[in-house]
Amino acid sequence: METAICSRIALSPNHVVNPKPGDKLSQHRGPCANRGILMAVSVSGPGKGGGLLERPTIEKTTPGRESEFDLKKSRKMAPPYRVILHNDNYNKREYVVQVLMKVIPGMTLDNAVNIMQEAHHNGLAVVIICSQVDAEEHCMQLRGNGLHSSIEPASGGC
Repeated sequence: METAICSRIALSPNHVVNPKPGDKLSQHRGPCANRGILMAVSVSGPGKGGGLLERPTIEKTTPGRESEFDLKKSRKMAPPYRVILHNDNYNKREYVVQVLMKVIPGMTLDNAVNIMQEAHHNGLAVVIICSQVDAEEHCMQLRGNGLHSSIEPASGGC
């Protein structure tokens, strides 16, 4: 946990804030000890009682432009979709496993074999549950490699 200091410090117009290691104001705790903190410093001229540290200004995003956080949030809020692999009588089992490992990020050999076996025995298998955009992309890549696949909305979430 980091320690935050919430106070105002009077500064002269020529004062420079440059804490050194070991200073009381520069002690940090936790994994973020090397991160810098950006603060807005306003120094008033002589006769106005010195300068005061002010609250940092918060930047607002321009209307119509989404931040990276907003994009990640919208992906998480989007309803999940299943990518389904259908059994076929044309592709060898080894080839299906290779394609699954190539197309689906993070797919392990064991998972690929299990998905291939389930599709072979039951006629279809769920490959992955993800956002609609990703599901469409995975489905197209599987089809591009000669495998029969489809997508459907996943009921009950991930």
